[in-house]
Amino acid sequence: MTVRAKKHLGQHFLKDKGICEKIAMQLTNHGGCKNVVEIGPGMGALSEFLINRGDLNLWLLDVDNESIDFLKQAYPQLTDRIILADFLRIDLKTLMGNEPFCVVGNFPYNISTQILFKCLEYRNQIPEIMGMFQKEVAVRIAEKPGSKEYGITSVLFQAFYDIHYCFTVDEHVFIPPPKVKSGVIRCTRNKRENLGCDEKLFFRVVKMAFNQRRKTLRNSLKQLIAGNELPEEFTNQRPEKLSVEQFIDLTLFIHSLESR
Repeated sequence: MTVRAKKHLGQHFLKDKGICEKIAMQLTNHGGCKNVVEIGPGMGALSEFLINRGDLNLWLLDVDNESIDFLKQAYPQLTDRIILADFLRIDLKTLMGNEPFCVVGNFPYNISTQILFKCLEYRNQIPEIMGMFQKEVAVRIAEKPGSKEYGITSVLFQAFYDIHYCFTVDEHVFIPPPKVKSGVIRCTRNKRENLGCDEKLFFRVVKMAFNQRRKTLRNSLKQLIAGNELPEEFTNQRPEKLSVEQFIDLTLFIHSLESR
């Protein structure tokens, strides 16, 4: 039995066993976590090596009935943990309770950023994310301040995770091959328990700043500062120059204006 890759699901199945093994072995079990949820396992190319590690409690989550049937035949020992579900819609508490779990996958490119934002909601339960993305997305998430690739996703994820760009993957190792190169990144939960500022306002400041990234912060944040001047270290800066900590400071300042 084989599974047909479905375009509407963004499926590109990995066929290179060496790359599958490389991804599986770079999962670090950050914080001693042994529970792993693989998203979109398809025909189980990566699952095989996660199982072979022997130190993981593995759940396989897929929206494709055909993949679920294939996986249950291929890995009967995991039958109770092979689940037909949409990661973006499922309440992960019903699946994992309050247990910590890592998230792994060759993520469908059309929803990969949404997957990360869902993980961000459960950040205190997810100590590690190991995933394959379209290369430009992976680079953007991992990029540091000062680069044109550094943006909204960089700041929001680096606020809570340390990001490591692991390696690049060529198009020809997939069935069917995508039109772009892929990048594998590892995100490990940092020690920041909370931002120390209003989280919703932080997200709003970051998004507003980068949505007009060619403007200085004085101009892009006009709506939030309501005629006030920003502190000197921010006023003529552009958003790609600011670290996570500086965005936190900026958010605290804007919050202080609201309470005046």
